[in-house]
Amino acid sequence: MSGSDLDQLNCIVHNTGMENRFNGNFTQQEPLSEDAIAAAVAVMRTGRLHRYNLAQDEVGETASLEREFAAYVGAKYCIAVASGGYAMATALRALGVRAGDKVLTNVFTLAPVPGAIASIGAVPIFVDVTENLTLDLNDLEAKAEQADVLMLSHMRGHLCDMDALLELCRAKNIQIIEDCAHTMGAKWNGRMSGCDGVVGCYSTQTYKHINSGEGGLLVTDDPEVAARATMLSGSYMLFEKHGAGPDANVFADIKYDTPNVSGRMDHLRAAILRPQLRKLDHSIAAWNARYQQVEAGLRGVRGLTVIERPQHEFYVGSSIQFLLLDWPSDKVEAVVHGCAGRGVELKWFGAAEPRGFTSCYDSWRYAPKQSLPTSDRILRSILDMRLPLTFSLQDCELIAGIIREEVEKIAV
Repeated sequence: MSGSDLDQLNCIVHNTGMENRFNGNFTQQEPLSEDAIAAAVAVMRTGRLHRYNLAQDEVGETASLEREFAAYVGAKYCIAVASGGYAMATALRALGVRAGDKVLTNVFTLAPVPGAIASIGAVPIFVDVTENLTLDLNDLEAKAEQADVLMLSHMRGHLCDMDALLELCRAKNIQIIEDCAHTMGAKWNGRMSGCDGVVGCYSTQTYKHINSGEGGLLVTDDPEVAARATMLSGSYMLFEKHGAGPDANVFADIKYDTPNVSGRMDHLRAAILRPQLRKLDHSIAAWNARYQQVEAGLRGVRGLTVIERPQHEFYVGSSIQFLLLDWPSDKVEAVVHGCAGRGVELKWFGAAEPRGFTSCYDSWRYAPKQSLPTSDRILRSILDMRLPLTFSLQDCELIAGIIREEVEKIAV
């Protein structure tokens, strides 16, 4: 079956005489390429899946992925690990964050971000979100004395003014860890996301920009941070087998002082990621075309706020968000329900209870209770939608039309 045939099947439109319906799947990713499948089969035929199980002089898939990803983002060092959440917790440990320490982080994020902080016994301190869905730098400055580490979540691919953030954090002696789960391949002012902070953390979970089911990558230019992260990942004394790690002499004391918190990536996952990394820029162009198609269809809708992207941001539009600012909850729910009835899945950050992957800071009871009325207003207004590459541009046009009609229906 050809790609065009798949597109037609994906978006069968039932005309009931009144309303069109979308029949695509919001959680269906693209199939792995034949190159990725062949690479996986080659690894399985060797039986050597563990990253340190190598034939003589063999580099291995995991070390090769580390080299290639470091080169892609322009970082000195890269460690491939078990998940994005593990990468974040490892970054915190590598920077010396301990139990009881406070860590600043976005209030608008997903549970693995504060979860990584809480997992090592540290305390998340939430920073407000702006109407552009980025970290509120004024609120960050007001809370800067509470912590010396910021876990910056580029939630849903929205980059704040990174130049202003870096200036503020330098002035306040705050170290930045970037959560780039949604910004792999994105840039601010030409600089790759993940390379402005001390550490950049990425996810390769199924719904991210490259897909190994689960997995993560950590990058840094700091050799000691890279060495600690490598030991934490469970390298034992095999750290010289890393493809993009620091020199062995950096490990002289670190290898004795750093605990093993095993969370390595294996050759099988690395093998299927490497072909995807090679085509990532092509995928980004395809995501952005879909994003722009939906965005264009939502402009000018009464009561709906489109998120305006900054001039200095190069984004990856693998999902799209819009706001129904100051709408009563029952009307937002009516939009979500109306769209769902026509096959369009919207996630709402203002729901009273967590649903699926979507939750809010008042549900994360492992963090201290905070009052954030400015953010509450914005969170209650956020609607969020995935844009998998299995959707065609025609699909995106139809989806935008359905959202538009349902919003206008309730707005009236």
